[in-house]
Amino acid sequence: MRKILNWTAAAVILLFLSATTQAENDSEIPGIGPVSKPVKLFTDLKFTEGPAFDLKGNLYFTDIPDNKIYKVDSKGELSVFLEPSNHCNGLMLDGENSLLACEMDGRLVSINLKDKKVTPLSADYQGKRYNAPNDLVVDRTGGVYFTDPHFRAPEPLPQGTVAVYYRSAEGKVTRLIDDLKAPNGVILSPDEKTLYVIPSAAKEMWSYPVTAPGKIGEGHVFCSLKQPEGYKEPGSGGDGLTIDTKGNLYITSGLGLQVFSPEGKLLGIIEVPEKPANVTFGGKDNASLFITARTSLYRIDTKAKGHRFPGKSS
Repeated sequence: MRKILNWTAAAVILLFLSATTQAENDSEIPGIGPVSKPVKLFTDLKFTEGPAFDLKGNLYFTDIPDNKIYKVDSKGELSVFLEPSNHCNGLMLDGENSLLACEMDGRLVSINLKDKKVTPLSADYQGKRYNAPNDLVVDRTGGVYFTDPHFRAPEPLPQGTVAVYYRSAEGKVTRLIDDLKAPNGVILSPDEKTLYVIPSAAKEMWSYPVTAPGKIGEGHVFCSLKQPEGYKEPGSGGDGLTIDTKGNLYITSGLGLQVFSPEGKLLGIIEVPEKPANVTFGGKDNASLFITARTSLYRIDTKAKGHRFPGKSS
């Protein structure tokens, strides 16, 4: 079990479940925080991704090269949930006791949380396997938006292009976007009227009006990420993201979590000791950021509360 060696089990549980004390932080974002310094919960992993919380307080995340999905239970205990995972990346709960997952080996799947049965939701588009599904978000109808960039994909690309897709609850798949470089993170606004797509090969982040489930209007640049010193055009893009109840976006980048308002204004940057790949809200009151960052999993407490995507309830 991968834990910080100088922690007691009780300390791990306390940090996982409870809010920590207020931290002195000159870079605190008004109304957001953070209100704690980053706490490294687990480490000695290979490349962490895809954090997702269920309603029982369990956290799931992936280790892509190690081909595993991990589970941290409500007591703070780490265990392997699924192995092999077919190099799962992004995860999200669907509202019906299943974990939706992007397998970078070419599929969108659903994993039953009780018996761990894996059910393929989509393995190909127009008869060809996906490149390497990366990240996803589920809407209230049970439909899933997911990205399919080139990372870990076969060459030449099976789809011939990188894209963003939508799988309806009935199983129909539509290609929505195919003109972005390396579309990576994807999420909806709390009212599900806006779809955000986070490319990794440019500094511009995009948003699209959702006119109906699986149907979008013309996209526009939502914001431009602040760049590390020395980067030139087209700049460094984002990776994963999460969103709070007020619609503020938390985008992982080389500088940390770049926090943007719904209007696209940079509110501030939350620094992380390792370069973050993805992030989700969870913990007590859904007011802590759980961050997958290279070899580790971190927690940072905030004043903000995360938005929960309800998915489709039966």
